[in-house]
Amino acid sequence: MTTVFKALSDDTRRQILKLLANGDMTAKEISENFTISKPAISKHLDILKEARLVTSERTGMSVTYSLNASVLQTTLGAFLDFFDNKATGKEDSENENI
Repeated sequence: MTTVFKALSDDTRRQILKLLANGDMTAKEISENFTISKPAISKHLDILKEARLVTSERTGMSVTYSLNASVLQTTLGAFLDFFDNKATGKEDSENENI
């Protein structure tokens, strides 16, 4: 969960996720929406991949990125459950590590 929230803490990465919410994009297409360098975009994409928020598929010389919304839904659900359990006094060992 920490990896996902760390990935979401950066505005550029959140903007990349918004772009991918509209459909798959190549790294080149993503970079065209930003004024930062292509290596910087690549680093952001690596962080999003590490958090499993995006997936990638190489075709020839290009890499296409896709949003993995299920990881975001699972993480946010666990986060909300954590606070719900705190409010009701219920805690389980899984949530104690958050």
